[in-house]
Amino acid sequence: MFAMMGYKGHEITALQRKLRAAGYDPGLIDGFFWGETCEAVRSFQLDHNLIPDGVVGPATWRAIQEAVGSVSAPDSTGGDRDILDAVTPKAVATMFPATPLVNIIDNLPHITDALRAFGLDDRWMVAAALATIRAETESFLPISEGISKYNTTLDDSGRPVNHPFDLYDDRRDLGNQGAPDGERYRGRGFIQLTGRYNYLKYGGKVLSSCPELANDSKFAALLLASFLADQQEQVRSCMKSGNLAEARRLVNGGRHGLDRFTDAVKRCPF
Repeated sequence: MFAMMGYKGHEITALQRKLRAAGYDPGLIDGFFWGETCEAVRSFQLDHNLIPDGVVGPATWRAIQEAVGSVSAPDSTGGDRDILDAVTPKAVATMFPATPLVNIIDNLPHITDALRAFGLDDRWMVAAALATIRAETESFLPISEGISKYNTTLDDSGRPVNHPFDLYDDRRDLGNQGAPDGERYRGRGFIQLTGRYNYLKYGGKVLSSCPELANDSKFAALLLASFLADQQEQVRSCMKSGNLAEARRLVNGGRHGLDRFTDAVKRCPF
């Protein structure tokens, strides 16, 4: 690869993503080799004992690839080259600045396996999946939904007036049939799957009868992939067009966590 100030194209996009994965901010991932991208290259070169000329020749490109644990050349056609192989803990950590790396190391293999199993192996759906985790469970751990004013009737001191998750009990849009469905089918997993209907649709009778399984890492990853696969055409279209608010709505039903979702997408090195 050879690139310098003024160059543009898919190879520059690949360069920018790898710089970000290596911990050097190239600015906007836009395929244009301008100021911030050039400064990121120079900073990288200084840190790796290379001539800091801001030009990406074979030596600099090789060093950047090695820094992110990848030796594949960028695809000049703009296609994805087995993108999931580049989804390493170090690269994903750039999207999760407040998350312990050990959590990503432990759970990322389940995520990539599930995405591959459902054919969600393009950069748009990979970004959507990881950004969804950032928005829903930033710790990169499958968790249960906590009590809040959105799911439970609370008194002035913040304590449940009736019982936890009573506001979900009779939510027909979730398929719930009254207490204790609200608490039994509360949000769980990487995607915070919620409601009797969704537990049955995406996890079958096994999950419906044992909802706690949604917090098992492998099961949680499959639920995330299954849910996204169900509406992948719409989500992919929104991601490609930059309509992140609508991409988030398709998953969450609203704008909750949109700030984290958007930040993760902007940081995405893939």
